[in-house]
Amino acid sequence: MPRLPFHRPLFVRISNLLLKLLPAQKSIAGIALERQALSHGSLRIYRPLEGSSGAGLLWIHGGGMITGRAAQDDRLCSAWARQLGLSVFSIDYRLAPRHPFPAALDDCYEAWQWLLNTADRHGLEPTRIAIAGQSAGGGLAASLVQKIRDEGIAQPAALALFSPMLDDRTALRTELDALDHRIWNNKSNRAGWSAYLGIPAGAAEVPRYAVAARRKNLAGLPPTWIGVGGIDLFRAEAQEYARRLTAAGVHCRLHLAPMAPHAFETIAPDSGIARALYGDNEHFLRAALGLQDIATKRATTPTTS
Repeated sequence: MPRLPFHRPLFVRISNLLLKLLPAQKSIAGIALERQALSHGSLRIYRPLEGSSGAGLLWIHGGGMITGRAAQDDRLCSAWARQLGLSVFSIDYRLAPRHPFPAALDDCYEAWQWLLNTADRHGLEPTRIAIAGQSAGGGLAASLVQKIRDEGIAQPAALALFSPMLDDRTALRTELDALDHRIWNNKSNRAGWSAYLGIPAGAAEVPRYAVAARRKNLAGLPPTWIGVGGIDLFRAEAQEYARRLTAAGVHCRLHLAPMAPHAFETIAPDSGIARALYGDNEHFLRAALGLQDIATKRATTPTTS
C-alpha cells in the first residue's frame, strides 16, 4: 500500500486533474446509472434493475476534503444496489481549498433535502434511507446528521461511517507524523483539514458543523455503525466518537479491523478483513433499514405459470 503525499498541493492538483480526465463508467451490470444535477454538486445514482427494496442510501465519497469523486466508489455503491436492493445516491460535492467549509456540507445537505423531497418518485420510503461515507465523506456524513437533527427535518434511519475523518485536533499530534501512516498520514491530515476549514487545523474555535467530533452533545443522533482499521490514523478518534455516542444514548456499533490501514476496504476489497467489515456493515444496514435477504425473498416468492 503506497504512502501518498496529499500534503503537497502539486500532488493534489495532479491527482484531481487525473480524476477529471479518467472517464466514469457509463454502464454497470445489473444497475441503472443516472446523474442528477444539484445547485453546485451532483448525484451519481445507482438503481437495481431488479429486487428493489424500497430503501435508499446517500453516499459521501472520501478524499481528505481535497480530492475524490463519486465514480471512484462504483464498486461499493453498485454492490449495495445489487445485494441489498438499495437505491444509492453518491454525491459529487465541492472540494477544498477552492471551496472551503461550508461548501461540501451545504452540497450534502442539499442532496439530503432533494432525496427526501423526491423519495416517492424514486419508489423510496423516506423512513428507510441511510447516510454513509468514507474517510472525509465519513466526517461529512457525521456532521450532516448533526445539522439535520438541529434543523428538525427527517433524520436518516441509520448512519454508517467507514474510517471516518472526525476530529481536526488529531492533526496537532505531531508525534504521529513520524509514523507515516499508509494512504493518509498526519501531514496530509493537517493539510486536508486546514484547506477545508480555511484556518490551521486544531484551532481553538471552529465553525459549527465543521468538525463532527467538536460537537459537545451527541444525543438524538441516528443509530450508527463505525468501521476502522487497527493501524489507521483515525482509529483513536473513531473509537472516542463511538464511546461518546454510546454514552449519549445513541446505538453505536464499532467494527475494528486488526492491523488494517486507512481505506483498506477500498484498496483490497476481496481480502478477508475487508469481507468481514462489509459483512458487519451489511448486517447493520439490513437491521436498520428493514431489509429482507433478496435471494431468500426471490426463492420464497410464488411463481405463476
